[in-house]
Amino acid sequence: MGIKTIWAVYFSATGTTEKVVTCVAKTVAQVMNTEYKQFCFNLPKDREGALSFGPDDLVVLGVPVYAGRVPNLLLPYLKEKVSGNNTLGVPVCLFGNRNFDDGLMELRNVMWTNGFYPITGGAFVGEHSFSRILGEGRPDEEDMALAVQLGQKTADKIKNLQQLPNEPVTVVGCDPIRPYYVPQDRYGHSINILKVKPKTDPNKCIKCGLCARICPMGAIDPADVFSVPGKCIKCCACVKRCPMGAKYYDDKGYLYHQHELEEIYIRRADSQIFM
Repeated sequence: MGIKTIWAVYFSATGTTEKVVTCVAKTVAQVMNTEYKQFCFNLPKDREGALSFGPDDLVVLGVPVYAGRVPNLLLPYLKEKVSGNNTLGVPVCLFGNRNFDDGLMELRNVMWTNGFYPITGGAFVGEHSFSRILGEGRPDEEDMALAVQLGQKTADKIKNLQQLPNEPVTVVGCDPIRPYYVPQDRYGHSINILKVKPKTDPNKCIKCGLCARICPMGAIDPADVFSVPGKCIKCCACVKRCPMGAKYYDDKGYLYHQHELEEIYIRRADSQIFM
């Protein structure tokens, strides 16, 4: 296949998805001795225009898994504005040490529908957005070695391709895609955290405005960072990247869910690649 450009395209609020996707794409570009480019669609302004690719491109497309699927507020952008034209692709998802459920399959299916030919894929563990101990330090050296392996095997597969594949790479998941995972307490009662928003500690906040600038949903008011009028997807970019540690969540349901995850899934989940 005559690939000229390898693209890393990703949403990565706290940096873990970016780390893996760029590693995979750069490895492919290095092995194939081709041009490397990247595009991050973290911010609302980055998702305003269409993003299209052709037969000379290979796109490594990565998103985090939220509630076992592609984040619901990113789906319209991915379905309506990211397209290929006989373009080879590599879907990659990052999950917070619980499970990637149908997230990778959903991303693969979106790519397949939109003109991409997913030939390989991967699901990697990253530190959970809600926690600093769940998946702490992930992706680590072992995960990144697997990302390099995915890149190398992708390059090898491209070199051996004589024509576009008839079907996408086989990955783990259910088709049709299952509903989003719903948090529950230990008695089986659902915990609704959809409308939960971060708070700001007035004793720590220096009003630098970083949280508003990096919020992927543009939910935080730049004129008053104590106000969050928009939708919050709980990516925790504002919490984890605030230099003063001023952002936090105090909702009881949110904290219960966080602690339950930390208790149940405090183990080393495996990253996986698919050929």
